[in-house]
Order: sequence, then structure tokens, then C-alpha cells
Amino acid sequence: MSPPDVPSLAAPRLRWRGTLPYVPTWRAMQEHAAQRTADGSDEVWCLEHPPVYTLGASGRTEHVLAPGDVPVVPVDRGGQVTYHGPGQLVVYPLIDLKRRGLGIRDLISALEQSVVATVATLGVAAYARREAPGVYVEGKKLASVGLRVRRHVSYHGLAVNVAMDLAPFAGINPCGYAGLEVTDLSRLGVRETPRGFAARLLPEFYARAALGVAPLFEAEGG
Repeated sequence: MSPPDVPSLAAPRLRWRGTLPYVPTWRAMQEHAAQRTADGSDEVWCLEHPPVYTLGASGRTEHVLAPGDVPVVPVDRGGQVTYHGPGQLVVYPLIDLKRRGLGIRDLISALEQSVVATVATLGVAAYARREAPGVYVEGKKLASVGLRVRRHVSYHGLAVNVAMDLAPFAGINPCGYAGLEVTDLSRLGVRETPRGFAARLLPEFYARAALGVAPLFEAEGG
């Protein structure tokens, strides 16, 4: 017999949210997690942010080297410091992990492996490192992962460097690693936009996280 909450286990809504400032988006994710009811719907938000450094809950300020005019925002995700900016795809899965039968490591792996599989179709050989979450190409970081779970609901998520100005990464030790180089898809010979890459990535992510078939984007904003 099917469990009574099967209708609530439909594939999460997939929302393209355009370019949004970081702090209001973070607060909206917190509110979503705090107000979720047992039958609330899961969502996946895809977007870009204006330039911002975010410092994770365990982050050390000495990894912020020279932020210049870019704001530094302490946040409640795991991990150290990273950079978000135009040309980077950010994916925020707001998912009730308990209801889906997912562990935090399951979700991290699904995010990482979806990037690995997607870029493989574009001729890029990438890999994940369990001791240093994220996705790498020849030792350079292509994507970062950082999560928070509140009342079984995940938020924060994945950032993939698609076609962006990488110079601001020099103002930090990315993810707390001094000297860690970063790259993006454009430098790897891939010509794509964040939204175009998201359309390739999300079916892979939904499949690996057993979320059902990825729906079409519900467009919001630019």
C-alpha cells in the first residue's frame, strides 16, 4: 500500500529566480525551512548573486585575505569562505530530507555527482573529493557545496562557476585552502550561461537524489 503522503512526494518545484541579493535570499531560505509543515512542498531554487563573500559557520576570518569592496556575510551553512558573483549558477535545494529518506551526505553526493556527470557530456573530466566537498578539474575547483539542515529541511547548496570573473577568489583562501586555484566552464572551453547549464544539470540532480523527473522552470525575475 502506498503511504498516505505520496502526493507530497511529487518532484520538487524548480524555480529560476534570476539575479537576487544574497542576504534576502538567505533569509527567505531560513523562513522556508522554519515554516515548513509536514505536507509542505519541496523546492529547488536556481539563481545568480551579485558579488558577495560568504563565511560558513565554522569559517575562520583569517581566510578572508583582501575583500576590498565585496561584502563579507557570516552565514549558517557548513564550510569556510567562498565567493558568489555574476556568471555563477547557484542551486538551493529546499528539501525535507527525512521525508525523502535522504541523509546529508546523500544530498551532497547527489549535487557533486550531478555536476561531474553533466560536465562529462560537455567534454570535461571532473571529480569530487570526499575530504574537501566540491567538484574539481585537474586540481582546480569548479563547484562548491555547503549545506544547512533545519527541522529536516535542507538549504544553502551548490555553486558552479560557469562564466564569471574569477579575480575575487584571490581575495580569499577558497573554502579555507590557501593557494587553491579555481576555474570555470568558460576556461574549460564550454560556452554556456548559468541558466543554460542549470537546464542540463537539474535532470541529473533530480535523478541522483531520487526526486522524480525534473519539471520545467517556473520563471521569476530576469
